[in-house]
Parts: sequence; C-alpha cells; structure tokens
Amino acid sequence: VSWLFNPTRSEITSLDSGNIDDILNNADVALVNFYADWCRFSQMLHPIFEEASNVIKEEYPDKNQVVFARVDCDQHSDIAQRYRISKYPTLKLFRNGMMMKREYRGQRSVTAIADYIRQQKSNPIREVQDLEEISSLDRSRRSIVGYFEQKDSDNYRTFERVANILHDDCVFLSAFGAISKAERFSGDNVIYKPPGENAPDMVYLGSLTNFDLIYAWTQDKCVPLVREITFENGEELTEEGLPFLILFHMKDDLESLEKFQQEVARQLISEKGTINFLHADCDKFRHPLLHIQKTPADCPVIAIDSFRHMYVFPDFSDLSVPGKLKQFVLDLHSGKLHREFHHGPDPTDVAPGQPIQDLASSPPESSFQKLAPSEHRYTLLREKDEL
Repeated sequence: VSWLFNPTRSEITSLDSGNIDDILNNADVALVNFYADWCRFSQMLHPIFEEASNVIKEEYPDKNQVVFARVDCDQHSDIAQRYRISKYPTLKLFRNGMMMKREYRGQRSVTAIADYIRQQKSNPIREVQDLEEISSLDRSRRSIVGYFEQKDSDNYRTFERVANILHDDCVFLSAFGAISKAERFSGDNVIYKPPGENAPDMVYLGSLTNFDLIYAWTQDKCVPLVREITFENGEELTEEGLPFLILFHMKDDLESLEKFQQEVARQLISEKGTINFLHADCDKFRHPLLHIQKTPADCPVIAIDSFRHMYVFPDFSDLSVPGKLKQFVLDLHSGKLHREFHHGPDPTDVAPGQPIQDLASSPPESSFQKLAPSEHRYTLLREKDEL
C-alpha cells in the first residue's frame, strides 16, 4: 500500500503560527501541503510529497532555494483560514512568502511534483540579443520588457521577483548593456506592451528597487480587470473567494464586452478587491443561464453569482447609466439583493401606500456552487481523479 512506504529521509518542514512567516518569506519557492490526518488522500500524498522533496533537494541543496512544507489544518485552523483552505490535501505554491493564485493541480506523483518545481525554478524572463526581437513580439499577448545596464543589479533582481510571480499572466523579456542602451536614455527602464499592434507602450515611472510599487504596476497591466471564465479556470476563480459579476455574451459580440469593460473601469475600479469581474461565452455556459431563466437568445446578460444565489442586472441597456452598475454591486454587499429576492423591495423603495410584496420563491441558486470549495465535493473529485 503506497502510504506505508517510508523514504530514507524527509525534507518536509512543519509550519505553525510561530514559524510560517519566517520560513515562507525566506524561501525563493515553497510548496506547502495543507492536509488533514483523517483524510485518506492526505495520507496517500504524504510519502509521495516526501520523496519528491528528497529528489528536489538533491538538485537545489540551498535550504532557501526550494522548501517543501506542510500544515496540519486540524491543528492549525487559523493558518487554514488565513489561506482559505477548505479541502484536503491542497498544494499551494509560495514565492518569497507570497501565495500564488494557482494551486498545484497536477498528478500526485513524485515525477510530476518534481517536474512542477523544476518548471517553477526555470527563468521566467527571456533575454533578447537584439532589439529587433522586441519589434517582432506576438502582440496578442501582454508583454513586460526590462532594459538594464547590467544583470547583477538591485533593479534587475526586483524585476526578476516580479516576473517569477506574474509569468503566467505576461511575457517577460530583458535586455542588457550595449543592446539595451538605446532604451536607457534616463537609466534602467521597464515598459509594458499591451495587446494590439497599434497599442501604445506604457512606461513604469516608479522606483525599480521598490518591489511593492513595481509589482502593483505590473499586476495591474498583466491581469485584465475583466477576465474570461472558462470550465478550465472556474474552480481557480472560485477559490479566490470573491463573488462574480459576470457578463454573459455571444463569443463574437465584442461590442457588448467592450461596453462592459468600459463601465467596470469607470464605475467599479474601487470595488476591485471585493468582486471578480468576468465574462463568459453564452453558448458554453447555457446551464448557468438556465438558473436565471435565460438562454443565449437573451444575451448579453449581466448577473452576480454570490455562490449562494444568482441575481440578474435588470436591463443591459442600463449599463451606461451613471452609477447603475455600481449600485447593483453595492446592493450585493449590503445584503439588499438577497433581502429583496426573499421579501420584495425594501420599505424605503416602496411607493407610499404600496404593500411590500412577500415573494414565495427564492432567488436562483448559484450556478457555480459546484465549483465552490467544500470538503465533500473535493473528496468526490479526488476519488474520481486519483483512483
């Protein structure tokens, strides 16, 4: 039986509230196994995780290069809550103490886990040897280009840290010395090349050694304000823990998408940390539309999924009415949407003499609820995937 296998040595670090910040903050890369002793799949993963740690330790002997660590979520529920862990086992990647959005979802084998770490340790920045390479970039993707006098510098080390974290969201390139000189008219320089052949470049104007500043700037450029939700990334987006504001639109209806993006940027930029702005293909997501009694023929449709219920924005044509979309989101946060679905309009919204309607029906259930973290759901998924 696989979980009875005992490796000759183990490089796993047990984390608790007293050591977790120090260990993770000093690790270039850390893979953390959040587990529960009662979970059969946690038990099965332990020897595999330990052996993968042994393999990687041979290749990266410096203790701060790669750390394999674990958290007993029953014993340290505060840590599990801090990182929104609600299913076991969960493997999360950290870089210099920062948890990456994408958890490890690959095969639970020594080879697969070791290959994943090797990939995470590979250089995320492509060094260009001629500036002509920059002019021939694929402009369908977001790119960040750094021009530096030398590689052995604080400026480049900060740039490298940012690239390690955001390399899944942007293409990162660098040029050094004489090759980059033409672009370093006022010192080391970092620019963003947005998608589109004619889209103008944007220059980073802050300190190149201030990690927080350049990371925030780069993240803003690399991660779209409005992201597409697909069957592939749905669970990952759900695990971010924020409700969804979704535009359902036909794939070729780019006009509606552009209007939605403009109004989200205009009305809701201050709500960026409280709700995820998404768009979805009406044809692919017919089932969620059915939950709100809509079909692709009704698209474009805007709705909020709170993971408990779905709420429909009354009329897409009201999207550009100043403050209308923002009020819709604020009504979610205040609980007004939920109250009104169950009990009719709030008293302050009822005309004098008009009775408050007591609705017998409940709001539509969340169409993405099956993606939301739950121990039972995860066990069923694991049983299907692992056995």
